[in-house]
Amino acid sequence: MKTTARRMLRMMIYMLLMVSVCITNVPRVWAKEHFIVCIDPGHQAKGDPKGEPIAPGSPHKKARVASGTAGVATKKPEYAVNMEAALILRDLLTQKGYEVIMTRETNKVNVSNVERAEIANNAHADMTIRLHCDSIGNGGKSGAVLIVPAKAGTHTAGIYKPSYDYAQLLKKSLEGKGVKVNGIFERGDMTGFNWSKVPVIIFEMGFMSNWNEDRMLSDKGYQQKLMEAVTEALDAYNQTLN
Repeated sequence: MKTTARRMLRMMIYMLLMVSVCITNVPRVWAKEHFIVCIDPGHQAKGDPKGEPIAPGSPHKKARVASGTAGVATKKPEYAVNMEAALILRDLLTQKGYEVIMTRETNKVNVSNVERAEIANNAHADMTIRLHCDSIGNGGKSGAVLIVPAKAGTHTAGIYKPSYDYAQLLKKSLEGKGVKVNGIFERGDMTGFNWSKVPVIIFEMGFMSNWNEDRMLSDKGYQQKLMEAVTEALDAYNQTLN
């Protein structure tokens, strides 16, 4: 009996130790309020052609803010669509407990691409989502495009991986909702990327040069679907950080 009791006691101690190890190794779940998302609705009511350095210390300059495009069907300016989607995303993320920083909340501003990057940098954003719409001379082209900083870029090598990792998750989320994604592309000539010290992507939501897609991009239901995909991908990305 004593032998049996000792065996049972050893077994209980062993089980307690195993439970302790399992609890210790449970991944830490980040509180959403500690995850900061910077939302940058691309462009503004009036472009600013004055030049600013494309990268820190670069002699090459690009316009502070390009004018953006407009819809072939709706005639709505891109900056307005970007803002509509951004406000939906802001509300979705806020409801889920994310801390949200906006580079602009109205269309009548003048915030350059460098200044937008610095807003995200100063907030120590965990991810920056830059919302844009595409346009091309081919009215048949459609679908979303995801753009990330260049892997080999002098100023972007350090933020490439987290940016690309999130872009992959967003691509999967969008495709899961039936949204066509043309791919994930690297760019080394984007001012907003080169000045960024935090992970960042550009989400080109669709082509305003495509008659049907232009109308979709102004549809609140479609905007909601796109921004829900962004939110789901952020949830998934957030979990990879644990």
